[in-house]
Amino acid sequence: MILDFKELGICGARELKKRGADYGDLFFEKRFTFSAKCEDNRIENVSCGIEIGVGIRYIKNFKTYYGFTNKLTEESIKEVIENLAAASLSEKEVVLDFNVREQRYCQFVNGTDFDVPVEKKIELLLRANEVARSYGDRVKQVTVVLRDSLQEITIVNTNGDIVEDVRPRVVFYTLVVASDGRVLQTGYEPVGHLGDSSLFEEYPPEKVAKLAAERALKMLKAKPAPAGKFTVVISSKAGGTMIHEAVGHGLEADLADQKLSVYSGKVGEQVASELITVIDNGSMPGKYGSSGYDDEGVATQKNVLIENGILKCFMYDLTEAMKSGKFPTGNGRRQSYMHVPIPRMTNTYIAPGETDPEEIIKDTKKGIFVVKMGGGQVNTVNGDFIFEVSEGYLIENGEVTEPIRGVSLIGNGPKVLKEIDAVGNDLGFAIGTCGKDGQGVPVSDGLPTIRIPEITVGGTK
Repeated sequence: MILDFKELGICGARELKKRGADYGDLFFEKRFTFSAKCEDNRIENVSCGIEIGVGIRYIKNFKTYYGFTNKLTEESIKEVIENLAAASLSEKEVVLDFNVREQRYCQFVNGTDFDVPVEKKIELLLRANEVARSYGDRVKQVTVVLRDSLQEITIVNTNGDIVEDVRPRVVFYTLVVASDGRVLQTGYEPVGHLGDSSLFEEYPPEKVAKLAAERALKMLKAKPAPAGKFTVVISSKAGGTMIHEAVGHGLEADLADQKLSVYSGKVGEQVASELITVIDNGSMPGKYGSSGYDDEGVATQKNVLIENGILKCFMYDLTEAMKSGKFPTGNGRRQSYMHVPIPRMTNTYIAPGETDPEEIIKDTKKGIFVVKMGGGQVNTVNGDFIFEVSEGYLIENGEVTEPIRGVSLIGNGPKVLKEIDAVGNDLGFAIGTCGKDGQGVPVSDGLPTIRIPEITVGGTK
């Protein structure tokens, strides 16, 4: 159910205004969590809990003062606000008219039924474990994890807005380690959404385990990857790690405004191929990074960041928008009530093009086909990146042939965006937890099949 913290929030908002805040808000959070793991054929680390508290933000002269407490009384909240206040106290009565904003979460959530017995959740883990281990003796280790949470928030600010949101999320993944006695390879497959256990109607545990096990065994038979400069085709199944890391972070307003982004000061300029449109959309139904409102009470929306290669805008939270004279874009996000909101991605992706993905491969005489991306690193100041490839293949004479392992992609984000010469009409997403400034938030990243004419491939041969 929605948290009933409106009265506490109204009192707190009036106190913030009384204490001289130019702007302030209270972020009430109640979060139910469940987590369990199956490893070595045993169920381990079963845990559940409730986290509850309020984060309070006091902004004066564009400076942010932040505090939080899990003592949810009017006295405790006033005490935190007193400690945050930077201006002279004014004891005059403050009158604020409050308006409850419409609830939006029902438009985006794929179910809110979390009344699922623990025994049924354990069964899901065991089903995936059994399928993964059924692939034979080369499977040496299987780890299956299920996590779900139900986050309820209430935000009250000094503008008189009252916002409530509900965010149920489920994550399920299988990690398989395989070995032939000489080589060790892993296969990893995660799924998740904004919603309840209906996730498993689309992604049964057996399907997730099968994908992870088969990936590990394929890479076990793969030959060492070549090194050098190659044409690279990235499948829509690969996940949008590259767009998230090499492009997305550079389009967050705090980094751009601090000149820590390669895109700083380039709004209106051509920064990518005309085939490329980059979108961040926190209002996509069911997507892992979605919500009705962001963590500042701003309605989530579709933001076109790059359109046909032209940089259109950055992603703003409230404070960066205030500093820049812009409007917030619904990208103010925080890990919990104990963290201050900052500009963050939600669901970030390259929009689909018009080319059949199979035609892109047929038109590539020699290159590398990336089916699944791994982790990576990027320098947001200059855009340089390196990414691992979890599953890759050779392309020879327009056909996908042998699997290869030990692949990494080394390049520069803005350069790659400008050189992409083919964009498929498909679109695939992957889920993840994005880290920034010590905070982690749920995100989805996506892209269609794309082709990079030439990029440095780090291999072992």
